[in-house]
Amino acid sequence: MADEEMPIFVRTFDFLKWLLPATNSFPRAHRFSLTQRLLDAAFDLNERLQEANYRHGQERLAKLKLADEALDKVRIYIRLAARLEWLTDQQYEHAASMVAEIGRLLGGWKKTVDSRR
Repeated sequence: MADEEMPIFVRTFDFLKWLLPATNSFPRAHRFSLTQRLLDAAFDLNERLQEANYRHGQERLAKLKLADEALDKVRIYIRLAARLEWLTDQQYEHAASMVAEIGRLLGGWKKTVDSRR
């Protein structure tokens, strides 16, 4: 299946497209700490998913587990940004919804790969 057809790639791209401008309003003093960690985790998630798509079996499952770790980091950083009031309640709700959907899709992909072992 082509990358563009797989919902997880579409949702992850949409999340990155939303996240980049959203972080522009974060305080400059934290650009190289929380903001950078959040963006790095989001890009790592995307890269691990792309890498998993080119692998099979155990190698694919290993990349999906790394993607899951990156997604957990994204969740934490998004929650922290919301608690620091760098995101509005609506932005946090939107981000949490997007991340939850990516998580469901990732969990389904991991389950499928794991059942084929």
